[in-house]
Amino acid sequence: MKSPTETFPASGRKAAEALSQPARLTGAARWALAALSLSMLMPSLDTSIANVGLPTLAHAFGASFQAVQWIVLAYLLAITTLIVSVGRLGDLVGRRRLLLWGIVVFTAASLFCGVAPTLQLLIAARALQGLGAAIMMALTVALVGETIPKARTGSAMGLLGTMSAIGTALGPSLGGFLIAGCGWRTIFLVNVPLGIVNFLLAQRYLPASQPVAKPAQPGSGKPRFDKLGTLLLALTLAAYALAVTVDGGHLDRLNIVLLAAAAVGAVLFLVAEARVASPLIRLSMFRDPVLSGSLAMSVLVATVMMATLVVGPFYLARGLGLETALVGLVMSTGPVISAFAGIPAGRIVDKLGAPFMVFVGLIEMALGLTALSVLPGIFGVSGYIGAIAILTPGYQLFQAANNTVIMTDIRADQRGVVSGMLSLSRNLGLITGASVMGAIFAAATMAVDITTAQPDAVATGMRITFTVAASLIIGAIIIATASRTIVRRRLVPGDIS
Repeated sequence: MKSPTETFPASGRKAAEALSQPARLTGAARWALAALSLSMLMPSLDTSIANVGLPTLAHAFGASFQAVQWIVLAYLLAITTLIVSVGRLGDLVGRRRLLLWGIVVFTAASLFCGVAPTLQLLIAARALQGLGAAIMMALTVALVGETIPKARTGSAMGLLGTMSAIGTALGPSLGGFLIAGCGWRTIFLVNVPLGIVNFLLAQRYLPASQPVAKPAQPGSGKPRFDKLGTLLLALTLAAYALAVTVDGGHLDRLNIVLLAAAAVGAVLFLVAEARVASPLIRLSMFRDPVLSGSLAMSVLVATVMMATLVVGPFYLARGLGLETALVGLVMSTGPVISAFAGIPAGRIVDKLGAPFMVFVGLIEMALGLTALSVLPGIFGVSGYIGAIAILTPGYQLFQAANNTVIMTDIRADQRGVVSGMLSLSRNLGLITGASVMGAIFAAATMAVDITTAQPDAVATGMRITFTVAASLIIGAIIIATASRTIVRRRLVPGDIS
Protein backbone atom coordinates (compact mmCIF):
# COMPACT_ATOMS: atom_id res chain seq x y z
CA MET A 1 0.00 0.00 0.00
CA LYS A 2 1.35 3.40 -0.97
CA SER A 3 2.23 5.97 1.62
CA PRO A 4 0.74 9.48 1.39
CA THR A 5 3.98 10.85 -0.02
CA GLU A 6 3.97 8.25 -2.79
CA THR A 7 0.34 8.88 -3.64
CA PHE A 8 0.70 12.64 -4.15
CA PRO A 9 3.15 14.41 -6.49
CA ALA A 10 5.72 16.84 -5.16
CA SER A 11 3.45 19.88 -5.60
CA GLY A 12 1.15 18.61 -2.85
CA ARG A 13 3.49 16.26 -0.98
CA LYS A 14 3.98 18.46 2.07
CA ALA A 15 0.22 18.86 2.55
CA ALA A 16 -0.22 15.11 2.18
CA GLU A 17 2.42 14.44 4.84
CA ALA A 18 0.22 16.35 7.28
CA LEU A 19 -2.33 13.56 7.06
CA SER A 20 0.09 11.24 8.87
CA GLN A 21 0.20 13.68 11.81
CA PRO A 22 -3.46 13.83 12.85
CA ALA A 23 -3.16 16.19 15.81
CA ARG A 24 -1.12 18.89 14.10
CA LEU A 25 -1.16 21.02 10.95
CA THR A 26 2.09 21.67 9.13
CA GLY A 27 2.81 24.97 7.43
CA ALA A 28 1.98 23.43 4.05
CA ALA A 29 -1.36 22.15 5.33
CA ARG A 30 -2.17 25.63 6.67
CA TRP A 31 -1.49 27.13 3.24
CA ALA A 32 -3.67 24.42 1.70
CA LEU A 33 -6.44 25.37 4.13
CA ALA A 34 -5.93 29.02 3.13
CA ALA A 35 -6.53 28.01 -0.50
CA LEU A 36 -9.72 26.18 0.48
CA SER A 37 -10.83 29.18 2.55
CA LEU A 38 -10.43 31.50 -0.43
CA SER A 39 -12.32 29.00 -2.58
CA MET A 40 -15.22 29.29 -0.14
CA LEU A 41 -14.97 33.06 0.37
CA MET A 42 -15.12 34.08 -3.29
CA PRO A 43 -18.38 32.36 -4.29
CA SER A 44 -20.01 33.46 -1.02
CA LEU A 45 -18.94 37.05 -1.63
CA ASP A 46 -20.51 37.05 -5.08
CA THR A 47 -23.75 35.63 -3.74
CA SER A 48 -24.46 38.97 -2.06
CA ILE A 49 -22.18 41.59 -3.63
CA ALA A 50 -24.30 42.07 -6.77
CA ASN A 51 -27.55 42.65 -4.86
CA VAL A 52 -26.54 46.08 -3.63
CA GLY A 53 -25.71 47.13 -7.20
CA LEU A 54 -29.07 46.25 -8.78
CA PRO A 55 -30.46 49.82 -8.74
CA THR A 56 -27.21 51.14 -10.25
CA LEU A 57 -27.21 48.40 -12.89
CA ALA A 58 -30.85 49.08 -13.77
CA HIS A 59 -29.92 52.72 -14.39
CA ALA A 60 -26.70 51.89 -16.27
CA PHE A 61 -28.44 49.54 -18.72
CA GLY A 62 -31.78 51.36 -18.83
CA ALA A 63 -33.51 48.15 -17.72
CA SER A 64 -36.36 47.28 -15.37
CA PHE A 65 -35.74 45.95 -11.88
CA GLN A 66 -37.25 42.61 -12.94
CA ALA A 67 -34.69 42.37 -15.77
CA VAL A 68 -31.64 43.15 -13.63
CA GLN A 69 -32.79 40.63 -11.01
CA TRP A 70 -31.56 37.97 -13.44
CA ILE A 71 -28.01 39.11 -12.63
CA VAL A 72 -28.58 37.49 -9.23
CA LEU A 73 -30.86 34.67 -10.39
CA ALA A 74 -28.51 33.47 -13.16
CA TYR A 75 -25.71 33.03 -10.64
CA LEU A 76 -27.85 31.20 -8.08
CA LEU A 77 -29.55 29.00 -10.68
CA ALA A 78 -26.21 27.90 -12.14
CA ILE A 79 -24.93 26.92 -8.70
CA THR A 80 -28.12 25.11 -7.73
CA THR A 81 -28.48 23.13 -10.96
CA LEU A 82 -24.82 22.12 -11.39
CA ILE A 83 -23.34 21.66 -7.92
CA VAL A 84 -24.04 17.92 -7.61
CA SER A 85 -22.89 17.18 -11.16
CA VAL A 86 -19.56 18.99 -10.78
CA GLY A 87 -19.00 17.19 -7.48
CA ARG A 88 -19.40 13.85 -9.24
CA LEU A 89 -17.17 15.03 -12.09
CA GLY A 90 -14.48 15.83 -9.53
CA ASP A 91 -14.67 12.23 -8.29
CA LEU A 92 -14.09 11.04 -11.85
CA VAL A 93 -11.36 13.37 -13.12
CA GLY A 94 -9.66 14.40 -9.87
CA ARG A 95 -10.91 16.99 -7.40
CA ARG A 96 -7.82 19.22 -7.30
CA ARG A 97 -7.64 19.36 -11.08
CA LEU A 98 -11.31 20.31 -11.41
CA LEU A 99 -11.07 22.85 -8.57
CA LEU A 100 -8.24 24.62 -10.40
CA TRP A 101 -10.42 24.76 -13.51
CA GLY A 102 -13.28 26.08 -11.40
CA ILE A 103 -11.10 28.90 -10.07
CA VAL A 104 -10.04 29.75 -13.64
CA VAL A 105 -13.65 29.76 -14.88
CA PHE A 106 -14.84 31.88 -11.93
CA THR A 107 -12.01 34.39 -12.34
CA ALA A 108 -12.39 34.67 -16.12
CA ALA A 109 -16.17 35.02 -15.80
CA SER A 110 -15.66 37.79 -13.23
CA LEU A 111 -13.52 39.61 -15.79
CA PHE A 112 -16.22 39.14 -18.44
CA CYS A 113 -18.82 40.51 -15.99
CA GLY A 114 -16.68 43.56 -15.36
CA VAL A 115 -16.32 44.43 -19.06
CA ALA A 116 -19.78 43.31 -20.27
CA PRO A 117 -21.21 45.96 -22.63
CA THR A 118 -24.85 44.80 -22.41
CA LEU A 119 -27.17 43.42 -19.77
CA GLN A 120 -27.65 40.17 -21.72
CA LEU A 121 -23.90 39.50 -21.81
CA LEU A 122 -23.59 40.38 -18.12
CA ILE A 123 -26.30 37.83 -17.25
CA ALA A 124 -24.57 35.20 -19.41
CA ALA A 125 -21.24 35.94 -17.71
CA ARG A 126 -22.91 35.63 -14.30
CA ALA A 127 -24.22 32.19 -15.27
CA LEU A 128 -20.67 31.19 -16.25
CA GLN A 129 -19.45 32.60 -12.96
CA GLY A 130 -22.07 30.43 -11.24
CA LEU A 131 -20.55 27.35 -12.92
CA GLY A 132 -17.14 28.22 -11.47
CA ALA A 133 -18.73 28.92 -8.09
CA ALA A 134 -20.49 25.53 -8.11
CA ILE A 135 -17.18 23.76 -8.72
CA MET A 136 -15.43 25.71 -5.98
CA MET A 137 -18.18 25.25 -3.38
CA ALA A 138 -18.62 21.51 -4.03
CA LEU A 139 -14.96 20.55 -4.15
CA THR A 140 -13.72 22.79 -1.35
CA VAL A 141 -15.60 20.73 1.25
CA ALA A 142 -14.67 17.47 -0.50
CA LEU A 143 -10.95 18.33 -0.43
CA VAL A 144 -10.92 18.79 3.34
CA GLY A 145 -10.70 15.01 3.71
CA GLU A 146 -7.59 14.88 1.51
CA THR A 147 -5.87 17.91 2.99
CA ILE A 148 -6.67 18.11 6.70
CA PRO A 149 -6.09 15.40 9.34
CA LYS A 150 -9.29 13.64 10.40
CA ALA A 151 -8.94 14.85 13.99
CA ARG A 152 -9.04 18.47 12.74
CA THR A 153 -11.98 18.09 10.35
CA GLY A 154 -14.38 19.96 12.64
CA SER A 155 -12.03 22.93 12.92
CA ALA A 156 -11.62 23.01 9.13
CA MET A 157 -15.38 22.90 8.61
CA GLY A 158 -15.80 25.67 11.16
CA LEU A 159 -13.26 27.82 9.31
CA LEU A 160 -15.00 27.24 5.98
CA GLY A 161 -18.30 28.21 7.63
CA THR A 162 -16.65 31.38 8.88
CA MET A 163 -15.36 32.24 5.41
CA SER A 164 -18.82 31.67 3.94
CA ALA A 165 -20.34 33.97 6.56
CA ILE A 166 -17.68 36.63 6.02
CA GLY A 167 -18.23 36.55 2.27
CA THR A 168 -22.00 36.87 2.61
CA ALA A 169 -21.72 39.62 5.21
CA LEU A 170 -18.97 41.53 3.42
CA GLY A 171 -20.70 41.50 0.04
CA PRO A 172 -23.21 44.35 0.49
CA SER A 173 -20.84 46.72 2.31
CA LEU A 174 -17.91 46.04 -0.03
CA GLY A 175 -20.18 46.31 -3.05
CA GLY A 176 -21.56 49.65 -1.90
CA PHE A 177 -18.06 50.99 -1.23
CA LEU A 178 -16.74 49.89 -4.64
CA ILE A 179 -19.74 51.24 -6.55
CA ALA A 180 -19.52 54.59 -4.80
CA GLY A 181 -15.77 54.91 -5.33
CA CYS A 182 -14.99 53.17 -8.61
CA GLY A 183 -18.23 52.22 -10.39
CA TRP A 184 -20.28 49.04 -10.66
CA ARG A 185 -17.78 47.11 -12.79
CA THR A 186 -15.36 46.85 -9.87
CA ILE A 187 -17.75 44.65 -7.85
CA PHE A 188 -16.91 41.91 -10.37
CA LEU A 189 -13.34 42.87 -11.21
CA VAL A 190 -12.32 42.62 -7.54
CA ASN A 191 -12.46 38.83 -7.98
CA VAL A 192 -9.64 38.81 -10.54
CA PRO A 193 -6.69 39.39 -8.16
CA LEU A 194 -8.35 37.17 -5.55
CA GLY A 195 -8.75 34.44 -8.14
CA ILE A 196 -5.12 34.62 -9.21
CA VAL A 197 -3.93 34.31 -5.60
CA ASN A 198 -6.36 31.46 -5.00
CA PHE A 199 -5.18 29.57 -8.09
CA LEU A 200 -1.50 29.90 -7.14
CA LEU A 201 -2.13 28.70 -3.57
CA ALA A 202 -4.29 25.78 -4.69
CA GLN A 203 -1.83 24.70 -7.38
CA ARG A 204 1.10 24.82 -4.99
CA TYR A 205 -0.30 23.34 -1.80
CA LEU A 206 -3.39 21.19 -2.45
CA PRO A 207 -2.69 17.45 -2.79
CA ALA A 208 -2.85 16.46 -6.45
CA SER A 209 -5.25 13.57 -5.90
CA GLN A 210 -5.96 11.09 -8.65
CA PRO A 211 -9.49 10.21 -9.81
CA VAL A 212 -10.93 7.81 -7.24
CA ALA A 213 -14.43 6.96 -8.51
CA LYS A 214 -14.84 3.26 -9.15
CA PRO A 215 -16.88 1.42 -11.78
CA ALA A 216 -20.25 0.07 -10.73
CA GLN A 217 -19.08 -3.53 -11.22
CA PRO A 218 -15.61 -5.09 -11.22
CA GLY A 219 -14.24 -5.40 -14.72
CA SER A 220 -16.77 -2.96 -16.17
CA GLY A 221 -14.05 -0.50 -17.12
CA LYS A 222 -13.59 3.16 -16.30
CA PRO A 223 -16.73 4.79 -14.82
CA ARG A 224 -18.43 7.18 -17.19
CA PHE A 225 -19.99 10.53 -16.45
CA ASP A 226 -23.78 10.19 -16.29
CA LYS A 227 -24.82 12.70 -18.96
CA LEU A 228 -28.52 11.81 -18.95
CA GLY A 229 -28.74 11.97 -15.17
CA THR A 230 -26.87 15.28 -15.16
CA LEU A 231 -29.26 16.77 -17.73
CA LEU A 232 -32.38 15.53 -15.94
CA LEU A 233 -31.19 16.73 -12.54
CA ALA A 234 -30.19 20.13 -13.91
CA LEU A 235 -33.57 20.62 -15.62
CA THR A 236 -35.44 19.45 -12.53
CA LEU A 237 -33.56 21.76 -10.17
CA ALA A 238 -33.83 24.68 -12.59
CA ALA A 239 -37.60 24.20 -12.87
CA TYR A 240 -37.98 24.05 -9.08
CA ALA A 241 -35.69 27.03 -8.46
CA LEU A 242 -37.56 29.12 -11.02
CA ALA A 243 -40.92 28.04 -9.60
CA VAL A 244 -40.08 29.42 -6.16
CA THR A 245 -38.32 32.58 -7.35
CA VAL A 246 -40.08 33.88 -10.48
CA ASP A 247 -42.73 36.48 -9.61
CA GLY A 248 -41.91 36.13 -5.94
CA GLY A 249 -42.82 32.45 -5.93
CA HIS A 250 -46.58 33.15 -6.13
CA LEU A 251 -48.67 30.19 -7.26
CA ASP A 252 -49.80 31.55 -10.61
CA ARG A 253 -50.02 29.48 -13.79
CA LEU A 254 -46.32 29.68 -14.70
CA ASN A 255 -45.16 28.67 -11.22
CA ILE A 256 -47.55 25.72 -11.11
CA VAL A 257 -46.34 24.53 -14.52
CA LEU A 258 -42.73 24.80 -13.36
CA LEU A 259 -43.48 22.85 -10.17
CA ALA A 260 -45.19 20.15 -12.22
CA ALA A 261 -42.20 20.02 -14.56
CA ALA A 262 -39.88 19.65 -11.55
CA ALA A 263 -41.98 16.76 -10.21
CA VAL A 264 -41.93 14.97 -13.57
CA GLY A 265 -38.22 15.60 -13.91
CA ALA A 266 -37.57 14.16 -10.45
CA VAL A 267 -39.41 10.95 -11.36
CA LEU A 268 -37.52 10.61 -14.65
CA PHE A 269 -34.23 11.24 -12.85
CA LEU A 270 -34.92 8.49 -10.31
CA VAL A 271 -35.83 6.04 -13.09
CA ALA A 272 -32.69 6.91 -15.05
CA GLU A 273 -30.41 6.58 -12.00
CA ALA A 274 -31.83 3.16 -11.18
CA ARG A 275 -30.96 1.87 -14.66
CA VAL A 276 -27.59 3.41 -15.53
CA ALA A 277 -24.38 1.50 -14.73
CA SER A 278 -22.47 4.51 -13.37
CA PRO A 279 -25.12 6.89 -11.98
CA LEU A 280 -24.62 10.51 -11.03
CA ILE A 281 -26.10 9.68 -7.61
CA ARG A 282 -26.28 6.12 -6.32
CA LEU A 283 -29.79 5.82 -4.91
CA SER A 284 -28.52 3.20 -2.45
CA MET A 285 -26.64 6.01 -0.69
CA PHE A 286 -29.94 7.23 0.74
CA ARG A 287 -30.35 3.97 2.64
CA ASP A 288 -27.72 5.35 4.99
CA PRO A 289 -29.82 7.03 7.72
CA VAL A 290 -26.97 9.33 8.73
CA LEU A 291 -26.49 10.72 5.22
CA SER A 292 -30.17 11.04 4.34
CA GLY A 293 -30.99 12.48 7.77
CA SER A 294 -28.13 14.97 7.63
CA LEU A 295 -29.18 16.20 4.19
CA ALA A 296 -32.80 16.58 5.33
CA MET A 297 -31.68 18.54 8.41
CA SER A 298 -29.52 20.77 6.21
CA VAL A 299 -32.55 21.68 4.09
CA LEU A 300 -34.66 22.50 7.16
CA VAL A 301 -31.94 24.55 8.83
CA ALA A 302 -31.23 26.59 5.68
CA THR A 303 -34.96 27.20 5.21
CA VAL A 304 -35.20 28.54 8.75
CA MET A 305 -32.11 30.73 8.49
CA MET A 306 -33.44 32.30 5.30
CA ALA A 307 -36.49 33.40 7.30
CA THR A 308 -34.31 35.76 9.35
CA LEU A 309 -33.15 37.46 6.12
CA VAL A 310 -36.67 37.67 4.68
CA VAL A 311 -38.67 38.63 7.76
CA GLY A 312 -36.05 40.57 9.73
CA PRO A 313 -35.85 43.70 7.55
CA PHE A 314 -39.66 44.08 7.38
CA TYR A 315 -40.03 43.70 11.14
CA LEU A 316 -37.24 46.13 11.97
CA ALA A 317 -38.49 48.73 9.48
CA ARG A 318 -42.28 48.37 9.75
CA GLY A 319 -42.66 46.76 13.16
CA LEU A 320 -40.11 48.81 15.08
CA GLY A 321 -39.92 51.85 12.78
CA LEU A 322 -36.13 51.85 12.36
CA GLU A 323 -34.44 53.92 9.66
CA THR A 324 -32.89 52.07 6.72
CA ALA A 325 -29.31 52.59 7.90
CA LEU A 326 -30.12 51.23 11.36
CA VAL A 327 -31.96 48.26 9.83
CA GLY A 328 -28.82 47.39 7.89
CA LEU A 329 -26.68 47.74 11.03
CA VAL A 330 -28.95 45.46 13.09
CA MET A 331 -29.18 42.92 10.25
CA SER A 332 -25.38 42.77 10.10
CA THR A 333 -25.18 41.43 13.65
CA GLY A 334 -26.12 37.91 12.52
CA PRO A 335 -23.36 37.54 9.90
CA VAL A 336 -20.82 39.17 12.23
CA ILE A 337 -21.66 36.76 15.05
CA SER A 338 -21.58 33.91 12.54
CA ALA A 339 -18.12 34.91 11.36
CA PHE A 340 -16.76 34.94 14.92
CA ALA A 341 -18.56 31.74 15.96
CA GLY A 342 -17.43 29.49 13.10
CA ILE A 343 -13.89 28.63 14.21
CA PRO A 344 -14.74 28.08 17.91
CA ALA A 345 -17.68 25.91 16.81
CA GLY A 346 -15.34 23.74 14.76
CA ARG A 347 -12.95 23.30 17.67
CA ILE A 348 -15.82 22.30 19.97
CA VAL A 349 -16.92 19.71 17.40
CA ASP A 350 -13.41 18.22 17.34
CA LYS A 351 -13.30 18.01 21.14
CA LEU A 352 -16.81 16.80 21.99
CA GLY A 353 -17.75 14.84 18.88
CA ALA A 354 -19.77 15.79 15.82
CA PRO A 355 -22.92 13.65 16.37
CA PHE A 356 -23.51 15.06 19.86
CA MET A 357 -22.88 18.64 18.74
CA VAL A 358 -25.48 18.29 15.97
CA PHE A 359 -28.09 17.95 18.73
CA VAL A 360 -26.61 20.80 20.76
CA GLY A 361 -26.61 23.10 17.73
CA LEU A 362 -30.23 22.26 16.86
CA ILE A 363 -31.41 22.75 20.43
CA GLU A 364 -29.68 26.14 20.59
CA MET A 365 -31.33 27.07 17.29
CA ALA A 366 -34.76 26.07 18.61
CA LEU A 367 -34.18 28.27 21.66
CA GLY A 368 -33.04 31.16 19.45
CA LEU A 369 -36.08 30.90 17.18
CA THR A 370 -38.41 30.75 20.17
CA ALA A 371 -36.67 33.84 21.52
CA LEU A 372 -37.17 35.58 18.15
CA SER A 373 -40.90 34.95 18.37
CA VAL A 374 -41.11 36.39 21.91
CA LEU A 375 -38.26 38.74 22.93
CA PRO A 376 -38.57 41.48 20.24
CA GLY A 377 -42.19 42.05 21.26
CA ILE A 378 -41.04 42.66 24.83
CA PHE A 379 -37.63 44.34 24.50
CA GLY A 380 -37.69 45.71 20.94
CA VAL A 381 -34.36 45.94 19.09
CA SER A 382 -32.33 44.61 22.01
CA GLY A 383 -34.64 41.58 22.18
CA TYR A 384 -34.14 40.96 18.46
CA ILE A 385 -30.35 41.18 18.72
CA GLY A 386 -30.34 38.98 21.83
CA ALA A 387 -32.36 36.29 20.04
CA ILE A 388 -30.03 36.43 17.02
CA ALA A 389 -27.09 36.07 19.41
CA ILE A 390 -28.59 32.77 20.58
CA LEU A 391 -29.63 31.50 17.15
CA THR A 392 -26.49 32.22 15.13
CA PRO A 393 -23.88 30.32 17.20
CA GLY A 394 -26.27 27.37 17.23
CA TYR A 395 -26.43 27.52 13.45
CA GLN A 396 -22.66 27.59 13.09
CA LEU A 397 -22.31 24.73 15.57
CA PHE A 398 -24.83 22.66 13.60
CA GLN A 399 -23.13 23.43 10.30
CA ALA A 400 -19.67 22.44 11.51
CA ALA A 401 -20.96 19.28 13.20
CA ASN A 402 -23.29 18.19 10.39
CA ASN A 403 -20.67 18.73 7.68
CA THR A 404 -18.17 16.78 9.76
CA VAL A 405 -20.60 13.89 10.30
CA ILE A 406 -21.25 13.64 6.55
CA MET A 407 -17.72 14.08 5.22
CA THR A 408 -15.57 12.29 7.81
CA ASP A 409 -16.45 8.68 7.04
CA ILE A 410 -17.68 8.98 3.46
CA ARG A 411 -16.02 6.76 0.87
CA ALA A 412 -13.19 8.51 -0.98
CA ASP A 413 -14.80 7.89 -4.37
CA GLN A 414 -18.01 9.60 -3.22
CA ARG A 415 -16.64 12.74 -1.54
CA GLY A 416 -17.22 15.03 -4.49
CA VAL A 417 -20.82 14.07 -5.19
CA VAL A 418 -21.76 13.97 -1.49
CA SER A 419 -20.19 17.39 -0.95
CA GLY A 420 -22.22 18.63 -3.91
CA MET A 421 -25.39 17.14 -2.42
CA LEU A 422 -24.62 18.85 0.90
CA SER A 423 -24.24 22.22 -0.81
CA LEU A 424 -27.36 21.56 -2.88
CA SER A 425 -29.40 20.80 0.25
CA ARG A 426 -28.38 24.16 1.66
CA ASN A 427 -29.21 26.02 -1.57
CA LEU A 428 -32.59 24.33 -1.87
CA GLY A 429 -33.32 25.29 1.72
CA LEU A 430 -32.39 28.91 1.05
CA ILE A 431 -34.56 29.34 -2.03
CA THR A 432 -37.42 27.40 -0.41
CA GLY A 433 -37.13 29.51 2.72
CA ALA A 434 -37.27 32.74 0.73
CA SER A 435 -40.52 31.61 -0.87
CA VAL A 436 -42.29 29.52 1.79
CA MET A 437 -41.29 31.43 4.92
CA GLY A 438 -41.95 34.70 3.11
CA ALA A 439 -45.43 33.45 2.18
CA ILE A 440 -46.11 32.37 5.79
CA PHE A 441 -45.04 35.80 7.03
CA ALA A 442 -47.23 37.62 4.49
CA ALA A 443 -50.24 35.42 5.31
CA ALA A 444 -49.74 35.82 9.06
CA THR A 445 -49.83 39.62 8.81
CA MET A 446 -53.19 39.40 6.98
CA ALA A 447 -52.18 42.52 5.03
CA VAL A 448 -52.92 43.10 1.36
CA ASP A 449 -49.50 44.71 0.89
CA ILE A 450 -46.77 43.75 3.30
CA THR A 451 -44.84 46.96 2.60
CA THR A 452 -47.70 49.04 4.05
CA ALA A 453 -48.73 46.67 6.87
CA GLN A 454 -49.33 48.14 10.32
CA PRO A 455 -46.68 47.56 13.03
CA ASP A 456 -48.96 45.27 15.08
CA ALA A 457 -49.68 43.13 12.01
CA VAL A 458 -45.97 42.84 11.19
CA ALA A 459 -45.19 41.87 14.79
CA THR A 460 -47.89 39.18 14.67
CA GLY A 461 -46.52 37.90 11.37
CA MET A 462 -43.03 37.68 12.79
CA ARG A 463 -44.19 35.85 15.91
CA ILE A 464 -46.10 33.25 13.89
CA THR A 465 -43.32 32.84 11.30
CA PHE A 466 -40.63 32.10 13.87
CA THR A 467 -42.93 29.81 15.81
CA VAL A 468 -43.27 27.80 12.59
CA ALA A 469 -39.50 28.00 12.12
CA ALA A 470 -38.92 26.63 15.63
CA SER A 471 -41.25 23.71 14.84
CA LEU A 472 -39.16 22.93 11.76
CA ILE A 473 -36.04 22.73 13.90
CA ILE A 474 -37.87 20.44 16.31
CA GLY A 475 -38.55 18.31 13.23
CA ALA A 476 -34.81 18.33 12.52
CA ILE A 477 -34.12 17.17 16.09
CA ILE A 478 -36.56 14.29 15.58
CA ILE A 479 -34.79 13.34 12.34
CA ALA A 480 -31.40 13.40 14.10
CA THR A 481 -32.75 11.22 16.90
CA ALA A 482 -34.34 8.73 14.49
CA SER A 483 -31.24 8.36 12.31
CA ARG A 484 -28.98 7.82 15.32
CA THR A 485 -31.41 5.27 16.77
CA ILE A 486 -31.32 3.28 13.53
CA VAL A 487 -27.52 3.32 13.53
CA ARG A 488 -27.35 2.13 17.15
CA ARG A 489 -29.76 -0.72 16.45
CA ARG A 490 -27.65 -1.85 13.51
CA LEU A 491 -24.61 -1.97 15.77
CA VAL A 492 -26.29 -4.18 18.39
CA PRO A 493 -25.01 -7.79 18.03
CA GLY A 494 -27.66 -10.17 16.75
CA ASP A 495 -29.92 -7.32 15.64
CA ILE A 496 -28.82 -7.46 12.02
CA SER A 497 -30.96 -9.70 9.89
